[in-house]
Amino acid sequence: MPKLRLERAPAAALPLRFLLAMPCWGMAGGLLLLIDGDAALHSRWHPATLALVHVWTLGVLGNAMFGSLLQLLPVAVGAELRWRRGAPWLHGVFNLGVLFLVAGLHGNARGLLFTAGLLLPSAFLWLAAMTLPGLFTAVGERLLRVGIGAALAYGVATALAGGGLALLLAGRQPWPLAAVDMHAAFGVLGWMALLLAAVGRLTMPMFQATGSMPAHAQAIWLAGVGLALPLAAAWHLAHGAGVALPSVVAMGGAAFALAALWLQWPVPVARRNALYQHWQLGLLALLSAAMALLAGRGLLAGALALGVGLPLLLGAMAMEIVPFVAWIGLRHRVPRGVQIPGVQRLLPDAAKRRALLAQAMAAPWLMFAVLWPQPWLAQLAGLAQLGAWAVHGHALWSALRNARGFARGAEKPV
Repeated sequence: MPKLRLERAPAAALPLRFLLAMPCWGMAGGLLLLIDGDAALHSRWHPATLALVHVWTLGVLGNAMFGSLLQLLPVAVGAELRWRRGAPWLHGVFNLGVLFLVAGLHGNARGLLFTAGLLLPSAFLWLAAMTLPGLFTAVGERLLRVGIGAALAYGVATALAGGGLALLLAGRQPWPLAAVDMHAAFGVLGWMALLLAAVGRLTMPMFQATGSMPAHAQAIWLAGVGLALPLAAAWHLAHGAGVALPSVVAMGGAAFALAALWLQWPVPVARRNALYQHWQLGLLALLSAAMALLAGRGLLAGALALGVGLPLLLGAMAMEIVPFVAWIGLRHRVPRGVQIPGVQRLLPDAAKRRALLAQAMAAPWLMFAVLWPQPWLAQLAGLAQLGAWAVHGHALWSALRNARGFARGAEKPV
């Protein structure tokens, strides 16, 4: 396990801006389901569906991944971040781009789509410029760095393809459907799954008491995905259809989920904390999504992966990173000699379990609404999503509130 470099930690506001935006976008997704009802769950091409998918992929998952990378790269990998002072602008450009894209897709607003088509690729290129130079020059943990670098490359490719599609839609040009499939495949498997697998090599042993995936096995999977995904995408673009691309996405995602579940299996029951349980449920949802995709149930696969599985994995990581960031802040703020509370005291396991329970209660309603589209079921699913993300957001804010309360008490004169 790599040694943490706490002295290299960025300013707390840098990752927190993104991580605290995650539950806000989750609640926005719940509101969209309340407003649109089952219209968002009938077809992948409906404007309400496109808007909801991008709330999940960019608003929820994108913010979580940006924030996690900006915190973990300096501390865990030793990669220096470039242009840190511009981070507030990066947060603004990214989230404004998400807002414009979601509103533009929902209302078919050409101006918003055009602006989003410029802002979002710019944000991903900006993130790559901040992180890749330091990633290349860091030493040690080569497999971790290669995995993160590959994920960033796919993230940029996804954003450029998505920006091009947004500009086409803004110009009232028809979408090449094969390019949409490639955009989705690159985003889910290349950007999200690759990043989770790379970072999981560090975080699973650290936070879940698991073993590490054998380096040769992870390298084979990484090389397999890195080669098969662009080849399948090229075949898909050339032939306009086929099962190659969805099969690669399903099998690559299933392999990741199965490997992580295998690592979790030997952990003693007494050590199966809230993060472990979040990941177990999220991995099972990803495995179910892969099977649904192989069966040709694209909407169900999307709901399982983007609405349940990936938010559980990344949401759980956010509940570890936010109190960790708050704890580092206490180390700098509290006078020397004062014992500060541990990370787990800033956000106790009980609060994390409440967030897990809320997400676990919301997931079945979303599945019911996809399998049997009815307005009332979709609105119940939206209400459940709204409540679950409110609980998640409250947990994150409570960690910061607990840290501020301790710091104020420690600074008072005796």
